[in-house]
Amino acid sequence: MKTEIRYKTSPDLSQHICNWQAWLKDERRYSLHTLDAYSRDLKEFFDFFAEYKGREIKLSDLEKVGVREFRSFLSSRAARYIEKSSIARELSTLKNFFKWLDIKKILKNTAISVISSPRRAKVLPKALEVDDTFNVLDEALHFASKEWQGLRDAAIFTILYGCGLRISEALSLNFGDISSASEFIRIKGKGNKERIVPLLPIIYQKIDAYLQACPYNFKSGEALFLGARGERLSPRIIQRQMEKIRKYLGLSDTLTPHALRHSFATHLLAEGTDLRSIQELLGHSSLTTTQRYTDVQIETLQKEYNKAHPLENE
Repeated sequence: MKTEIRYKTSPDLSQHICNWQAWLKDERRYSLHTLDAYSRDLKEFFDFFAEYKGREIKLSDLEKVGVREFRSFLSSRAARYIEKSSIARELSTLKNFFKWLDIKKILKNTAISVISSPRRAKVLPKALEVDDTFNVLDEALHFASKEWQGLRDAAIFTILYGCGLRISEALSLNFGDISSASEFIRIKGKGNKERIVPLLPIIYQKIDAYLQACPYNFKSGEALFLGARGERLSPRIIQRQMEKIRKYLGLSDTLTPHALRHSFATHLLAEGTDLRSIQELLGHSSLTTTQRYTDVQIETLQKEYNKAHPLENE
């Protein structure tokens, strides 16, 4: 961790905290950054609880913490204007710690299981206007150091928008997964869930142009999109290219490769595609996730209405 964290806890409880941290690091493989964040989240709770008790916290105290005390802690955080996302993470840390105590048969507290996270503000997917989307696809050719890399970037951006893929899904494609004879591609998404996505001719044309220009030899079953040294391309390279294009076109900071997937869904919905079909194309497990795009469409409609209606100018 970045700096030593001191807890207002008894020696035996402090040792259990150390053991929990070691479990997160060694067994759960948490990064040092995440481990540090979890440890500081736990400190906030013990600082609050120690002040509430007027003394350091003992192991036996944790078994007796009730719903009221847990809710008081969350309320105290909200009163300090801590963001809901941060409070939700702190509660998640607490649940993780108490679950570990239960798994290790150290103690059991059922009260924390009934505490729900604060409802986070709804974050709508950020989609591009259709014209801006095409401008991004056109400019992708011009920001790489070599021509074949520009063709590669254009092919990737086109498949992200044309098929609604996640960047990880696009870069995991292998040579042979896409051919001119194919009208569909099989995508393995989150949780190894497979889906079938239609393949537009323009997508294969962009990929073929890249394949023809690429200086490396391709083998079936190996990476389709290659980096400068012939290795499977890193997502960070594409993210940096998008940053350059975004700045050049003067577009929003929310423009990332993932925004092309959002644009895919939003533009299909605007053209009358039903939500169930979009759900299948995106590979969402729940229709509720896909319904966010309805909110995007309503938000866009409201802006257009306010801009166009004569009464708005009165």
